[in-house]
Amino acid sequence: MNTCDDWYSDMGGAPVTRLRTPQVGFQQEKRVQESFSAAAEKKALNWLAARLPAWVNSDHLTVLGSLGMLLAGASYAVARWHAWGLLAATFFLAVNWFGDSLDGTLARLRNCQRPRYGFYVDHLLDSFGALFVMAGLAVSGYISPWIAMAMLIAFLLLSIEVYLTTYTLGSFQLSYGKLGPTEIRIALAIGNLALYFRGDAHVLGGRFFLLDVGGVVGIAGMTIILLVSAARHIAQLYREERLP
Repeated sequence: MNTCDDWYSDMGGAPVTRLRTPQVGFQQEKRVQESFSAAAEKKALNWLAARLPAWVNSDHLTVLGSLGMLLAGASYAVARWHAWGLLAATFFLAVNWFGDSLDGTLARLRNCQRPRYGFYVDHLLDSFGALFVMAGLAVSGYISPWIAMAMLIAFLLLSIEVYLTTYTLGSFQLSYGKLGPTEIRIALAIGNLALYFRGDAHVLGGRFFLLDVGGVVGIAGMTIILLVSAARHIAQLYREERLP
């Protein structure tokens, strides 16, 4: 496998000596990914990473993934006036998957890992990406603004729990049960297509926005996951650090 320096020299320049900053107190977290798509997604990402041109690096992909989320949110906002915005949002969710899922794979393949930088930047941008998408949805008219806001709050609270668990227990939870980020993107894409052809859902004889129904289910699911995970991790940390 080429080293990170080899990949830089492949671009036509002289080999670059990369100074590694000592990572005092920082350990690479154990990544937990057990979603439905995990095995197939890993194979696809490895295949794609091996075929990217040498001038593409993980920073390019991170920026591309973030732009995907920004443009997905903008597309949802446009959907208030033009239904094709839903189709555009689906396309940009795919762009987000490509950049956000592939940047780490490419870094590992080329032996260019930057654990602290990657962890910090990726998840900070994920938080802004969630804000962009939820704001776009709130403007779209396809979901009640308060449900979009509640979904954002639930997502950010769950993210905080994940990051605290990563720091304190060294385990980074990428999926819960069989659901992970890719499954969420797929669910949104299916919802977009359903909205494009049919803008509402029938529940208990009433008429509700399809995304309102999905949003309430998502909020409930994230809240349950948050409470269960927090209780389990608090108990684990209490056992490991009992008072004398």
